[in-house]
Amino acid sequence: MSYSTEVLDTGRFQTFYCEAGQENEEVIVFLHGSGPGANSVSNWQHILSELAEKYHVIAPDMYGFGNTKHPEVHPKSFWEWTQLRVEQLIELLDKKNIDQFNLVGNSMGGYVSLNVVMYVPERVKKVLLMGSAGGETPPTPEIIRMVGFYKNPTYENLRNLTSWFVHDPATIQDSLEDILKIRYETIQRDEIRNSYLNNMFPMPGEGPIPPNALRQMKQPFLLLHGLNDRFVSKESSLKLIEHLPNAELRLFTQCGHWIQVEKREEFIDAVRDFF
Repeated sequence: MSYSTEVLDTGRFQTFYCEAGQENEEVIVFLHGSGPGANSVSNWQHILSELAEKYHVIAPDMYGFGNTKHPEVHPKSFWEWTQLRVEQLIELLDKKNIDQFNLVGNSMGGYVSLNVVMYVPERVKKVLLMGSAGGETPPTPEIIRMVGFYKNPTYENLRNLTSWFVHDPATIQDSLEDILKIRYETIQRDEIRNSYLNNMFPMPGEGPIPPNALRQMKQPFLLLHGLNDRFVSKESSLKLIEHLPNAELRLFTQCGHWIQVEKREEFIDAVRDFF
């Protein structure tokens, strides 16, 4: 089974999204991360079709990324970007008449997922976080290079950055080449560059989710983290699980930031078991 793509106009947002398995009752929404050229296709293309055999899967390009319409006037802070992404997702699901749903969030997508739970807790059933932001951790050299990518946005620099997302690029070279091709085509667009450069990333103090907010999240959580993740270190998940009342954490050895690419079968099994 393959997935389809569409752009849905909800009034304030024109959201591009991937979708499959509409005949299935259980809905899982997949939220991508924030690297240069990130979007739903490059993040999730290798797992959506297989999971659609059992689940109704939806993966949007979040506001400021990909083929979703970009703002003409950019948000003034990372927090404002996040709030708009939460509202974008809720409007998309409302338009599709989906009330109850599950979330899978990678990196920044995990941060947005946590904010969705804060915003509409009664609608979120379960949450899987993968290499998620939101825990209090210092930025790594790799994340600093990623944030400053457009200071020198060459193909080779994107290749290096993309290879750093995984522990051993040689083991999954074909998948990385697919991701690199999609992302390099994406970063050439002016609207992608402008969104990336305008308040896309958190200032000091904006990144962590408040512990009191985490303690109120009663949903079942599964946290997956690569032991060798150099973009969002495992300490982020360790900080989150200190406060989430109903959570499990699994660490993957020989694995970086993209568990869904490096440990694809293990990731799919984890999704099926959890949901």
